[in-house]
Amino acid sequence: MHREPAVYILANKKYGTLYVGVTSNLQQRIYQHKNNLFQGFTSKYEVHDLVYFELHDNMEAAITREKQIKKWNRDWKINLITTRNPKWKDLYLEIL
Repeated sequence: MHREPAVYILANKKYGTLYVGVTSNLQQRIYQHKNNLFQGFTSKYEVHDLVYFELHDNMEAAITREKQIKKWNRDWKINLITTRNPKWKDLYLEIL
Protein backbone atom coordinates (compact mmCIF):
# COMPACT_ATOMS: atom_id res chain seq x y z
CA MET A 1 0.00 0.00 0.00
CA HIS A 2 1.26 3.45 -0.91
CA ARG A 3 1.68 5.64 2.20
CA GLU A 4 1.55 9.39 1.78
CA PRO A 5 0.54 11.31 4.94
CA ALA A 6 -1.86 14.13 4.11
CA VAL A 7 -4.23 16.64 5.65
CA TYR A 8 -7.32 17.37 3.58
CA ILE A 9 -10.44 19.49 3.58
CA LEU A 10 -13.71 18.39 2.01
CA ALA A 11 -16.69 20.62 1.23
CA ASN A 12 -20.23 20.00 0.01
CA LYS A 13 -20.23 23.22 -2.06
CA LYS A 14 -18.35 26.50 -2.32
CA TYR A 15 -18.33 28.12 1.14
CA GLY A 16 -20.43 25.20 2.37
CA THR A 17 -19.99 22.62 5.09
CA LEU A 18 -16.33 21.73 5.73
CA TYR A 19 -14.61 18.61 7.02
CA VAL A 20 -10.92 18.45 7.98
CA GLY A 21 -9.23 15.06 8.03
CA VAL A 22 -5.89 13.28 8.04
CA THR A 23 -4.86 10.07 6.29
CA SER A 24 -1.89 8.01 5.23
CA ASN A 25 -3.49 7.24 1.84
CA LEU A 26 -5.26 10.25 0.33
CA GLN A 27 -6.57 8.54 -2.81
CA GLN A 28 -8.15 5.72 -0.86
CA ARG A 29 -9.59 7.94 1.83
CA ILE A 30 -11.25 10.37 -0.58
CA TYR A 31 -12.68 7.42 -2.53
CA GLN A 32 -14.18 6.17 0.75
CA HIS A 33 -15.73 9.57 1.46
CA LYS A 34 -17.12 9.93 -2.07
CA ASN A 35 -18.73 6.50 -1.91
CA ASN A 36 -20.08 6.83 1.66
CA LEU A 37 -18.22 3.70 2.75
CA PHE A 38 -18.36 4.87 6.35
CA GLN A 39 -21.36 6.33 8.11
CA GLY A 40 -20.63 9.66 9.73
CA PHE A 41 -20.40 13.39 9.23
CA THR A 42 -19.32 13.39 5.58
CA SER A 43 -21.98 10.93 4.47
CA LYS A 44 -24.70 12.61 6.54
CA TYR A 45 -23.99 16.09 5.14
CA GLU A 46 -22.81 14.95 1.68
CA VAL A 47 -19.37 16.51 2.15
CA HIS A 48 -17.48 14.84 -0.72
CA ASP A 49 -15.48 17.41 -2.70
CA LEU A 50 -11.74 17.53 -2.03
CA VAL A 51 -11.08 21.28 -2.00
CA TYR A 52 -7.71 21.37 -0.23
CA PHE A 53 -4.90 19.01 0.70
CA GLU A 54 -1.30 19.14 1.78
CA LEU A 55 1.20 16.30 1.88
CA HIS A 56 3.56 15.68 4.79
CA ASP A 57 6.75 13.72 5.36
CA ASN A 58 5.29 11.65 8.18
CA MET A 59 2.03 10.98 10.00
CA GLU A 60 3.13 12.83 13.12
CA ALA A 61 3.51 16.06 11.13
CA ALA A 62 0.20 15.48 9.33
CA ILE A 63 -1.68 14.85 12.59
CA THR A 64 -0.16 17.96 14.18
CA ARG A 65 -1.24 20.06 11.18
CA GLU A 66 -4.75 18.56 11.17
CA LYS A 67 -5.19 19.47 14.85
CA GLN A 68 -3.96 23.00 14.11
CA ILE A 69 -6.40 23.51 11.22
CA LYS A 70 -9.32 22.02 13.17
CA LYS A 71 -8.80 24.67 15.87
CA TRP A 72 -8.97 27.50 13.33
CA ASN A 73 -12.11 29.54 12.91
CA ARG A 74 -14.16 29.03 9.77
CA ASP A 75 -12.89 32.19 8.02
CA TRP A 76 -9.28 31.03 8.33
CA LYS A 77 -10.17 27.65 6.80
CA ILE A 78 -12.05 29.34 3.95
CA ASN A 79 -9.07 31.61 3.32
CA LEU A 80 -6.72 28.61 3.25
CA ILE A 81 -8.90 26.89 0.64
CA THR A 82 -9.50 30.00 -1.46
CA THR A 83 -5.80 30.91 -1.57
CA ARG A 84 -4.90 27.58 -3.22
CA ASN A 85 -8.20 26.72 -4.90
CA PRO A 86 -10.14 29.94 -5.64
CA LYS A 87 -12.90 28.18 -7.59
CA TRP A 88 -13.28 25.46 -4.96
CA LYS A 89 -13.06 22.80 -7.65
CA ASP A 90 -12.98 19.14 -6.64
CA LEU A 91 -9.30 18.15 -6.67
CA TYR A 92 -9.94 14.40 -6.57
CA LEU A 93 -8.93 13.79 -10.18
CA GLU A 94 -5.63 15.55 -9.54
CA ILE A 95 -4.59 12.96 -6.95
CA LEU A 96 -5.42 9.89 -9.04
